[in-house]
Amino acid sequence: MRYLTAGDSHGPGLVVIVDGVPAGVPLEPAFIERELARRRAGYGRSERMAVEREEVQVWGGLDRGLTTGAPLGILIPNRAGPRVAGPEAYRIPRPGHADLAGFQKYSPADLRPVQERASARETAARCAAGAVARRLLEEVGVRVFSMVTGIGAVAVEVPRPEGTDPDWEDLASRAEASPVRCPWPEAASLMQEQIALARAEGDTLGGTFLVVAAGLPPGLGSYTQADRRLDGRLAGAVMSIPAIKGVEVGLGFAAASLPGSRVHDPILPGLARPTNHAGGLEGGVTNGQPLLVRAAMKPIPTLPGGLPSVDLVSGEATRAPAQRADVCAVPAAAVVAEAAVAWELARALLERYGGDRLQDIRAGMGR
Repeated sequence: MRYLTAGDSHGPGLVVIVDGVPAGVPLEPAFIERELARRRAGYGRSERMAVEREEVQVWGGLDRGLTTGAPLGILIPNRAGPRVAGPEAYRIPRPGHADLAGFQKYSPADLRPVQERASARETAARCAAGAVARRLLEEVGVRVFSMVTGIGAVAVEVPRPEGTDPDWEDLASRAEASPVRCPWPEAASLMQEQIALARAEGDTLGGTFLVVAAGLPPGLGSYTQADRRLDGRLAGAVMSIPAIKGVEVGLGFAAASLPGSRVHDPILPGLARPTNHAGGLEGGVTNGQPLLVRAAMKPIPTLPGGLPSVDLVSGEATRAPAQRADVCAVPAAAVVAEAAVAWELARALLERYGGDRLQDIRAGMGR
């Protein structure tokens, strides 16, 4: 499977073409719209999220609620309308954004084309592609969900009981009911307080989140070539989301400070595993345990007061223009990461089991 996206943040809309989807996968535009609504939600989001109400159009690739094997063209209209700003807004690069790097690379007349395409609005199209992948995974018993584990100075450790897994389904359900997508109420309340304080001080916050995939069969991915290792593919997919600055699998960085006896998961009779420190991946291949991918998001770089910058026309020191932006988008980034993980898992699933039809994939998996 593959996809390409096009469109700008404040243009008519976004479009994504999804190719290689097997025939027979149940899919309705309403399902894609629900995934896009999850991306819009979250305490700390900007007022634009109250404007956007993505009503997708699917051109081709669907017949009576089932994929046909042909490419899916998915159109996501923008409701925010053209961005209205003075000319100075397009000649002062905003630190932390792609403005200056994009200007140096493409040499546009001003910064507007860079800002429009580099905007995180593009992730709506990725979520649409991820929704297609999610439906395929659900049809073979794989579930993908996420939860926020930290915002600002507030962080929580996911329970790692020896000999058993947390109740991922319960945690996912509680995360969906939380304004910050954190399933632990006390921590969630503190996170909201952090966001409210940052808003009052004209600042922004980042954080961490965990993406979990349950029900995966062993054997997805491969160690035979570097570009086939699933951990590398997942890390690249999540890292490509705007503002993501770090990705871990399983224990991640914590494994570097522990002895091997406390890091590696023993193998017991019946091939049982009492722990899942590897996060479901060994040698770039799934091992049948839940996949655990954690990521860190930096604070949104658009601040109400603007950061120090330079006018590209005059060369004089100034401040970046203040623009509408989120105070915290970690809950939304977690949903985008779900889409990225689902996409890579669906690709790996097709590589292992093949098949142009959903029923062929099920037969190959014995499901």
